[in-house]
Amino acid sequence: MYLCYVDESGTSDIPGNSSHFILAGLSIPIWNWKSCDQEIDRIKRRYDLCEAEIHIAWILRPYLEQTKISDFDKLNYVQRRSAVEAYRKSEILRLQRSKKPKLLKQTKKNFQKTNSYIHLTYMERKKFIFDVANAISKWRDARLFAECVDKVFFDPVKAGKPIDEQAFEQLVSRFEQFLQLTGTDASHQNGLIIHDHNQTVSRKLTDMMKRFHQTGTLWTSIEKIIETPLFVDSQLTSMVQIADVCAYALRRYLENNEEELFDLIFSRADRKDGKVVGVRHFTNLSCSCKICRAHRKV
Repeated sequence: MYLCYVDESGTSDIPGNSSHFILAGLSIPIWNWKSCDQEIDRIKRRYDLCEAEIHIAWILRPYLEQTKISDFDKLNYVQRRSAVEAYRKSEILRLQRSKKPKLLKQTKKNFQKTNSYIHLTYMERKKFIFDVANAISKWRDARLFAECVDKVFFDPVKAGKPIDEQAFEQLVSRFEQFLQLTGTDASHQNGLIIHDHNQTVSRKLTDMMKRFHQTGTLWTSIEKIIETPLFVDSQLTSMVQIADVCAYALRRYLENNEEELFDLIFSRADRKDGKVVGVRHFTNLSCSCKICRAHRKV
């Protein structure tokens, strides 16, 4: 049996605040699940992030207050956290006195979302993410599935469905086709989708999966994927956090041409006869990005 952990990056709104919407799933066989999970936990421990969620967009933001603390990089983890927390408390008090409620609300959110990582410098946070990505790249039995939609070229009227629904149908179809081709051993033939819990989409994706079980997707019948998606809290499940890393790496490559993280993650894309079949970039036909080139490879 294979577990496919799914998460997204970018917004599905058009235009939204990102040019791409990415839905990515990383499939791991159950006999490797424990070793993969333990490897991620070991990496987290090295950076004192045992209880922290890997939310890459928040991890890789610049934390301005760190630059205002003298010799921040020379302090130990406890000293760094204490110094940052003191600075942040003073900043919250300053904004409360300034009577700027919108800025205060956003600042509180920024501080809350990044609190787990404030003891690490930017370079340490970046190295942590690359250590995670490097580990993923070496999971030989893992397979990456993703639909990367360039919103400039997506017409929901023509497609007959919104972006997130098309992306989910594509991902389900590719995971199913992978399972059908994996082998004849019964232990290899079934799969379960595990999705980051999102109240706005969980009901919709559940209903879609029920329909796929009855009538199939546009591309394939559903014979190997069992049940509807299992929705879990990403804060409590490291492997769903790994899907976030994959989705982020794909989007940053397509939007900013950031290759280093992408190359590690993309090495796990599902392939057939040397051609990438698990990851697609929905865009114009002339695109020459690494995904499109690998998808067209003969």
